Amino acid sequence: MKSIHPATLSIFTIDRSALSPLHKQIYDSYRAGILRGDLRPGQQILSSREFAFEMRVSRFPVLNAYAQLLAEGYLDTRTGAGTFVSASLPEQQMSVDLAAGHAAATPSGPRPVSRRSELYPLFPGSPILRGWGAFGVHQPALDQFPFPIWASLVALHSRNPHVRAIHRVDPRGAERFRGAISDYLRTARGVKCSPDQILVVSGSQQALDITARVLLDPGNPVWVEEPGYHLQRIVLDAAGCRIIPIPVDRDGMNVAAGIKRAPRARAAFVTPSHQYPLGSTMSASRRIQLLNWAHSAGAWVVEDDYDSEFRYESLPIASMYGLDRNSRVIYIGTFSKVLFPSLRLGYMVVPPDLVDRFVAVRYAMDIFPPYLHQEVLADFIIEGHFTRHIRKMRQIYKERRSVLIDSLTHEFPAHRGYEVHGVEAGMHLAITLPPGLNDIEIATRASRSRLWLWPLSPHYLGKSPRHGFILGFGSTLPSQIPRAVRLMRSLIATG
Repeated sequence: MKSIHPATLSIFTIDRSALSPLHKQIYDSYRAGILRGDLRPGQQILSSREFAFEMRVSRFPVLNAYAQLLAEGYLDTRTGAGTFVSASLPEQQMSVDLAAGHAAATPSGPRPVSRRSELYPLFPGSPILRGWGAFGVHQPALDQFPFPIWASLVALHSRNPHVRAIHRVDPRGAERFRGAISDYLRTARGVKCSPDQILVVSGSQQALDITARVLLDPGNPVWVEEPGYHLQRIVLDAAGCRIIPIPVDRDGMNVAAGIKRAPRARAAFVTPSHQYPLGSTMSASRRIQLLNWAHSAGAWVVEDDYDSEFRYESLPIASMYGLDRNSRVIYIGTFSKVLFPSLRLGYMVVPPDLVDRFVAVRYAMDIFPPYLHQEVLADFIIEGHFTRHIRKMRQIYKERRSVLIDSLTHEFPAHRGYEVHGVEAGMHLAITLPPGLNDIEIATRASRSRLWLWPLSPHYLGKSPRHGFILGFGSTLPSQIPRAVRLMRSLIATG
């Protein structure tokens, strides 16, 4: 029997009480020894029989380990000579991950990333935005969702999937689902479009990204609302656009100010039905003014209609898309906010002559969207469950909104410099603070008490932002709201 130097055996670790099988332990020990340089390229190793004898293990796990090392190129065999460390491996220690259980690799050498990637803020950006609780924004009342109905539809389509749901590839999404969306938009939002104009996306954020890729080039001036949706601005920043902040008041985006600042902008991004974050509704005169500007300037209007289903003092406001007679509007909607966030299903309606361009970009991004939940949601809409759910939630959110408004009015009187905004619609409202208060500092302290006050000031691009909070009321019970508002008052009083 061939003798073995003790140093050679010391690189092997065999633990019969470990959960890892013996062949994996042998494989890991050999691989780590080769990568560290303990075993050199071209060096002969023990035969499987010799190794099993010296380590007092069965030969079968040794054979399995050797077979894997041979398959991966760490070992070579020479007929009549034996088994060797592969001669093609470099002599120096290799900069690769070692076996499981070793310390993580240390970054070294040049590590270039794109300039564009550095424009995206890291997630999560703040502990303020992580929680679920009182005043969390975009948080629906999940306890009111008809999960038994939803679960039965999911089970139905999982047990008996139609061939179109498991085989059909269409970058626009499921035809049946797009047909259901088209019917809903026509009756609920005044959007008259064919299913062929609809693209199914992973929420409104992907819709914004696709829109920027299709319509905008680096350097293009683009109007955005001031204050506005921060994730929208990230997309436009990454696209290299020149962002032009346009002030928002009680009538929505100030179109005249936009024309004065950048008359030849390529596009205007707006939330006309329920401005985010201040909640105003764009007036009819400004809607017409915006559409007329877009027509004369050859520009685009991107309408983000993210929660228009919930309006409390009147019927839902008709979409800008329904007013457009020159095919200048790209319409974006989502189910994620009105149903549940992790659904990640949205849609966009594009002018007929742009469909091919949008489909091309959509296909390049991820080929086509997953079909299962499209089929489920199509049934949910067609069978009337969606309309009934919206009607029910409108009443629930109306009550929660009223309790919140009453509590804010009592605890934060207007004569002290507080102002409540955007109470007519949606699942959130905003309150602005008197001068001298810092909303980010207060929100950070509030998060330690599980009170989620989304600061308003980061939604401004200008140097003089208004400070305040965006208060979601969808997931907060009416009985909890007064106490949460009192806690907010005490935090502001000490801030």
